[in-house]
Amino acid sequence: MMSISGMASEAASVRTVTFDQLTTSNLYVDATYQGGRRGNMGDGPLPRLLRMDSLGGFRKRGSVAGKLQMLVLTSSMADTDWPDSLDRETGVFTYYGDNKKPGQELHKTGRDGNLILQKIFNAARSGVEGRREVPPTFLFANAGTWRDMIFLGLAVPGASDLDASEELVAIWRTAGGQRFQNYRARFTVLNVPTITRTWLDSLIAGKPEDELAPEAWQTWIKTGRRKALMATRSLEYRSKGEQLPRDKEGEAIVQVIRDYFKDTPHAFEHCAAAVARFMMPDVVSLDVTRPSRDGGRDGVGQLRVGAGPSGILVDFALEAKCYSPSNSVGVREMSRLISRLRHRQFGVLVTTSWVDLQAYKEIKEDQHPIVVVSAGDIVDLLRRNGKGSAAIVTTWLAEEFPAATQEMAASSTDTVLPITPAL
Repeated sequence: MMSISGMASEAASVRTVTFDQLTTSNLYVDATYQGGRRGNMGDGPLPRLLRMDSLGGFRKRGSVAGKLQMLVLTSSMADTDWPDSLDRETGVFTYYGDNKKPGQELHKTGRDGNLILQKIFNAARSGVEGRREVPPTFLFANAGTWRDMIFLGLAVPGASDLDASEELVAIWRTAGGQRFQNYRARFTVLNVPTITRTWLDSLIAGKPEDELAPEAWQTWIKTGRRKALMATRSLEYRSKGEQLPRDKEGEAIVQVIRDYFKDTPHAFEHCAAAVARFMMPDVVSLDVTRPSRDGGRDGVGQLRVGAGPSGILVDFALEAKCYSPSNSVGVREMSRLISRLRHRQFGVLVTTSWVDLQAYKEIKEDQHPIVVVSAGDIVDLLRRNGKGSAAIVTTWLAEEFPAATQEMAASSTDTVLPITPAL
């Protein structure tokens, strides 16, 4: 996922709409919409741009109990406990509801955000008449400068590659010793690069003119087909900065993992296996083998592709490297993983550091089927699974891998150690 500063930099190269242009501007994907510069609550751009409230992640026009005319979802994209994210390659936006602290029921939130999510997702699954009740949903992210916002796109509930049961899920979290639920919602950003001012004005007036709506929106209303805005990644390999954590808390999380396995670094393989399962929930088996002579410790597993009798199992090899941030994974370590791959296999490298540029270029240019899970990726995966702080990760490590030292001592035999999913 792109960082806030990265999004701001990219958006700046596309278009910037100034504060005095907001009332007449179209919406342009990835454009920055400037707020005021007075330093108070009135600086937010959305009241002028869309006649919306100045506060809140959920902002609406219309009534929750009646007809919703328009919905705006905003995100800082920086909440480590509730990591909203946009997958630009698939066009899928993951958004967390507004019940982010214990003490209240799932749907009884201050701005009715979770009630809104429940309403629009239910309507989206109810045929063409239901979809007509779903308001156009506009996504914005904080730009990181003043109160400026970046427009991410026009979204509809759900995603074409998800079951209905996966589109809106009530997940459990724990805080302060209390358990509570919040929604995780998946939206599809439609392939609509520009939203015209004329359609926006009709929505604001409460008299939406369907003929002015974008073609992709009309198609979804009529057929349920989602035409996603997908952007193929042009940069095939990531820099060091893109592979490492983007914030201090993320760095602390990875350091906790390094410290936990510092005396038995090969035992990190068990943690790497758990991380791989976070990334690939359809893994059906994953075993850790004994250390090899060159000091490596291998894992072998199978990933289910498809469902039911038509599904197949694809083999993969796992390599884990518990390295400091100053020690990268180089060509030698990558070559070892490549040498283990056979026909119809792929490899997964999990490291608490990063892959150096030469090694990364080689696996991409030679099209080796290897998934790189770097330190920053580990942080993102842990956060998506409710482990968003160093303290929580410390507890998780102690609970899931209490016998790391003993397992290393026992690994002098040829016994294969099965990994229990740490989910």
